Amino acid sequence: MAVKINCDMGESFGIYKLGDDEALMAYIDAANVACGFHASDPVVMQNTVSNAKENGVSVGAHPSLPDLQGFGRREMKMDPAELKAHLIYQVSALKGFLDVAGMSLSHIKPHGSLYGMAARMPEITHAVCDVAELFKVPLYGMADTLHEEIAAKRGIEFLAEFYADLDYSDEGGLIITREHTPVDIAKTLAKVERAIREGRVFSVNGKDLKIKCDTICVHSDTPNAVELATKLKPLLEKL
Repeated sequence: MAVKINCDMGESFGIYKLGDDEALMAYIDAANVACGFHASDPVVMQNTVSNAKENGVSVGAHPSLPDLQGFGRREMKMDPAELKAHLIYQVSALKGFLDVAGMSLSHIKPHGSLYGMAARMPEITHAVCDVAELFKVPLYGMADTLHEEIAAKRGIEFLAEFYADLDYSDEGGLIITREHTPVDIAKTLAKVERAIREGRVFSVNGKDLKIKCDTICVHSDTPNAVELATKLKPLLEKL
């Protein structure tokens, strides 16, 4: 399977449960694990790492802006040096659990608004790249953005994501909502197949966009994420 599935997960907090991570693990290849600043806590991180190890799933860090109440989906103004420190703190926390489990950190993928900011704001992009260099891991991000451009110039491996369960704007950006809604499974599978076969996707308004697709992302907080993942995996195995 050339194109693999990654999933944003480990986003429960205390007694609050978000997403069926246990069920999703059987259908994904890489877990992007929340590091405590938009979701998760030490127990959730530890359990998610353990679950990933049991299922042979690689684990990457999914750090965010310090916005627990807004789930990391609100933009914030941060000095790049301050942001870099926040990212090091988060990635280090997850890496501690990986070290204990005898696992390696697979990659770094910024979360939510930070992901979008890294795609268009050079000072933010460089802060993210600085941290990837420190931990010597690849980055996940949006293709044909500053994120990809700057990572390439700095010699950092970059995997372009295609989002199965999010819409694209006419400009090629992601439409990130505070809460995800269920997706139409058949339409989503057709969208993914077209993205892989043709390198194209229709925007929310029907504009035909060129995209890259090194890995497919599914969000654990999409209400029917498990159903989507169970049908997405066999599709990718056929392509």
